[in-house]
Amino acid sequence: MKKIPTGLDDVFIIEPQVFNDGRGWFMETYNDEKFRRLGINAAFVQDNHSYSAKKGVLRGLHFQKNPYAQSKLVRCTRGSIFDVAVDIRAGSPQYLKWTAVELSAENKLMLYIPRGFAHGFLTLTDDVEVQYKVDRPYAPEFDMSIAWNDAAIGIEWGTSDPVLSPKDINASPIGNEIYFRFGEDF
Repeated sequence: MKKIPTGLDDVFIIEPQVFNDGRGWFMETYNDEKFRRLGINAAFVQDNHSYSAKKGVLRGLHFQKNPYAQSKLVRCTRGSIFDVAVDIRAGSPQYLKWTAVELSAENKLMLYIPRGFAHGFLTLTDDVEVQYKVDRPYAPEFDMSIAWNDAAIGIEWGTSDPVLSPKDINASPIGNEIYFRFGEDF
């Protein structure tokens, strides 16, 4: 496995080693010892799997507040997504900065997103499946959303009319909300 930096500190692309032969391929999607050697010490406790039927579905920007803030390890196992992480740690030198990577079943890349970041993705194809690990369980009372098109963040999604859930339609801009403080122990 190889850790590739992104435009945000602490957010990494993980490139797995893929073994191909005449039968197909094999790869490790998670190995605790190898991740620890890469400096990623999240203890994942839950796996999530989503399906989006159509191109243009946007899910996000989501996160959980403390004490249920989550680190995520995201991969796309069918189709392709534009995957985004946003630093929402007040006081961070990269506050409200974002990074994005295309994750696909073909490229097999994964994105590691630590606590203190919001996450969202846009489907680039029909029939998309996304799987991700989290290091804290889902806690609905701590689940939060930021508007996908928040001008203060300025994500270049490549669409102005995505397919959204009611939760994401009603999400507010970040405004003066402080969810995390830079340097805070999550």
